[in-house]
Amino acid sequence: MAEELSDFIEASGLLEYDPKAIDSIYKKNPVRLLRRLWQTLLPIGLFLLGVGWEKLIGSLEKNERKILRAKEFTKLLVDLGPAFIKAGQALSTRPDIVPPTVLEELAQLQDQLPGFESNLAMACIEQDLGDSIDNIFIEIDKEPISAASLGQVHRAKLRSGEKVAVKIQRPGLREQITLDLYIVRNIAIWFKNNIGIIRSDLVALIDELGRRIFEEMDYINEANNAEKFKELHSKNINIAVPKIYRKATSRRVLTMEWIDGIKLTNIEAVKKLGISPNKMIEIGVSCSLQQLIEHGFFHADPHPGNILAMEDGRLCYLDFGMMSHITQQSRVGLIRAVVHLVNRRFDKLSNDFVQLGFLSEEVDLKPIAPAFESVFTNALEIGVNKMDFKAVTDDMSGIMYKFPFKLPPYYALIIRSLITLEGIALSVDPNFKILGAAYPYFARRLMEDENPELRNSLKEMLFDENSLKLERLDDLLSSATKEKQL
Repeated sequence: MAEELSDFIEASGLLEYDPKAIDSIYKKNPVRLLRRLWQTLLPIGLFLLGVGWEKLIGSLEKNERKILRAKEFTKLLVDLGPAFIKAGQALSTRPDIVPPTVLEELAQLQDQLPGFESNLAMACIEQDLGDSIDNIFIEIDKEPISAASLGQVHRAKLRSGEKVAVKIQRPGLREQITLDLYIVRNIAIWFKNNIGIIRSDLVALIDELGRRIFEEMDYINEANNAEKFKELHSKNINIAVPKIYRKATSRRVLTMEWIDGIKLTNIEAVKKLGISPNKMIEIGVSCSLQQLIEHGFFHADPHPGNILAMEDGRLCYLDFGMMSHITQQSRVGLIRAVVHLVNRRFDKLSNDFVQLGFLSEEVDLKPIAPAFESVFTNALEIGVNKMDFKAVTDDMSGIMYKFPFKLPPYYALIIRSLITLEGIALSVDPNFKILGAAYPYFARRLMEDENPELRNSLKEMLFDENSLKLERLDDLLSSATKEKQL
């Protein structure tokens, strides 16, 4: 018992993800590790045996069996706890690792768990903030309004009278996460050393996941993200970000302004505010593209509960635990790839993927360009404005699984962000096309940006062997004008 307590204390003191430190904790005192291994590896092993047997007898070839097994796998991850839920969410954006059927199920993985006892939540607040509940709040709801894998949110009112939302971390979360990451990482090491068909570096993927989870568990980091996001969008009159109350915030407690708003998926309630749901979606798409292409600092988890329509017509972003950066070079590369896609230069598009870090320079691109052509030709025939983003990404997933792609972490989060945003938009407008909504923004960037590489991309877009494409110029001008009106 003393050894387990030692593990608990050491793990709780880890403020950053450190595989070596975690390794040393559980190698010294293996009792708790062995218990957790039994709890995790037994159900995982039984599941894999079942899948292996079905593959052997051929029943797994049937599509309905694949879907059923994918659903069982997703449920298993939820049952195993927070680290496995986060691992599943990370895998849901990795078509280079996961087969399309499993990818589809993992994309629906909900990060929702039952709340924990209110007395534990109140004790966490008092311990972290170093004061009694009564000295911090006039009132605080004992029952949470929402709960996820890392924490839960309570409605409260500060002594100053301001209404706030208080996010409180699950008790013992850091200890449970470190133990599960240790187990998952060692499983990844075994796969890397023994299963040759997996080309992506699973250990690097787990390490990236570990770093992101540790960032999410640090609510001071989330507070910093929220304030940075607010500053970057301070000139955008359509965007709101809740105020952070630093005196009532710590690594395990986050106190922010209470926002009265409506989920965009609640269409009738949004309309009752006198607001057009479609206008809200346009603002959201424009803001997402601004995050990706202008600021390089983007919200990677824009699910329906994290984006609210406010009575004054603004769109409010919540929950800044999962943010990511994209370099200027990658931002330019993404726009250049869009130009080559529109121009149907699939050979150059293949090279763009090398420049963006999806393919190594040693990869033979000859078979990849025709694969791109087979995916995009039909979609381009109907025009970018009508292109089905989900269908295209599904087809791309098949290519990335077939060929030696390795997805950079930022790209996986971009796709997750855009697919989530498109899902919200489709609930508002079944005919919504995110690429059509995004095209005006790309057009404006091409027309206005002084970056030399984008100047060359604009020339590529408008000229064909020194002949000006008047229709393309007219299309770019009208699209750029439309985006400016937002």
